[in-house]
Amino acid sequence: MTTRAEYCVIACAEAWRDGGEILASPMGLIPSVGARLARLTFAPDLLLTDGEATLVRPDGTAEGWLPYRQHLELVTGGRRHVMMGASQIDRYGNQNISCIGDWARPRRQLLGVRGAPVNTLNNPTSYWIPKHSRRVFVERVDMVCGVGYDRAAGARHHRVPRVVSDLGVFDFATPDRAMRLASVHPGVTVEQVQEATGFALVVADEVPCTREPTAAELRLIREVLDPGNTRAREVPL
Repeated sequence: MTTRAEYCVIACAEAWRDGGEILASPMGLIPSVGARLARLTFAPDLLLTDGEATLVRPDGTAEGWLPYRQHLELVTGGRRHVMMGASQIDRYGNQNISCIGDWARPRRQLLGVRGAPVNTLNNPTSYWIPKHSRRVFVERVDMVCGVGYDRAAGARHHRVPRVVSDLGVFDFATPDRAMRLASVHPGVTVEQVQEATGFALVVADEVPCTREPTAAELRLIREVLDPGNTRAREVPL
């Protein structure tokens, strides 16, 4: 039986389909497994790094060197696809990882803006959210860190391909670039997703289920990429 975590891995992997020879920058366990799965299957040209200066194979062994200058060229030229986290995200894909509450007097200090503006304005950026709730999917983020579609006019490489949560997959394939429910994970209903979201999603009459992993993909996830089942720590269902 395929677990919810494994559907999430598949949904994250699909973010890099047809990307070509670009740098994958997954942040988080399930996105990392997804990126490596994509590299081993339908995205063989994908570049993976150790987070520093080495290009690596899916097993972590070195296959090349990525000098800082070249890294910046990839980052600012649209040839990287990041999958980040989000403490808050709104209907147009604006993301917050900095603070909760008013910026001048926040109720909670988070990571800070970090590289979110550069990521979202200079290369495609997707998001992974392991616990879908109204606290995360909000009508309006308290502070814009990652830039959404309503604020990115003129940004040449801005694109938010998808948002993956433990409930489903979301995109912005709508006329006004508002968030759309693209698929639900098996066992999840559209009503559950909408109830856990703090704004009205665009929802089609028929919403498909997230695709099933192939037998080969399941074997890679379970036996090669994550034999310790650490993915269940992020999504325990």
